[in-house]
Amino acid sequence: MASKFFWYELMTNDRAAAEAFYRDVVGWTLSPFGPPEDPYMIVEAGGRGVGGIMSIPKEARDQGMKPCWVGYIHASDIDAAVEKVRAGGGKVYREPEMIPTIGRFAVCADPQGAMFNLMQPEGMDMPPVPMGTVGAIDWHELHSSDGKAGFDFYAGQFGWSATDALDMGPMGTYQMFAMEPVSGPTECGVTVGGMMTDAQAPNPYWTFYFHVDDIDAAQGRITANGGSVLFGPQEVPGGAWIINALDPQGAMFSIAGPRKG
Repeated sequence: MASKFFWYELMTNDRAAAEAFYRDVVGWTLSPFGPPEDPYMIVEAGGRGVGGIMSIPKEARDQGMKPCWVGYIHASDIDAAVEKVRAGGGKVYREPEMIPTIGRFAVCADPQGAMFNLMQPEGMDMPPVPMGTVGAIDWHELHSSDGKAGFDFYAGQFGWSATDALDMGPMGTYQMFAMEPVSGPTECGVTVGGMMTDAQAPNPYWTFYFHVDDIDAAQGRITANGGSVLFGPQEVPGGAWIINALDPQGAMFSIAGPRKG
């Protein structure tokens, strides 16, 4: 597998409440993994795991960590990947560590401070769940203090490539990207996300868009379950609609889907 986002994880201060919220809002199937007193809850879309929900670890909670989503980027050699992150101006907050039977992971950030994790999994790689499947990840979006520098970092680290770009006027350029390299000017990868300069964001961050069945119905489920809508519904190029929201514990997340009404 190329160096792509392939796993998405919510760390929260109320795991049971978060499970109930996302099960209803997004439509995920949940399966427990690990000790029954505090299991890691795997979220499934299209018949296989795409991410997980877990309690914020005590050491992170003691340091003030708030509920948030984080994405894992695949690494075929995590030790080399960590050193490359450092050499590229990023930070490594947790050195590579083994999760028995799962693989080795590390906690990192790009030079502007957006968090991401690296993972060198054990076993065979699973094919991605097709975009447009309920619960799958349709889009990856970086809100950075310097969108161009952010793109240059990820392109240099992981071979991601620029696809289309959208002029947002005073807000600058929305640079779309593919999580795969291209070998020439006429070749184009599959666009899976965008990067932008977001001067209003308190800190740079990644947000991930989960596919829902109907954007208006999902909006109703967000508010009915104690979440709050920050932006949208807004139509985007291609005909999909998006919403940026907070779950009841304060973690930001995003959804995308059709408008059926």
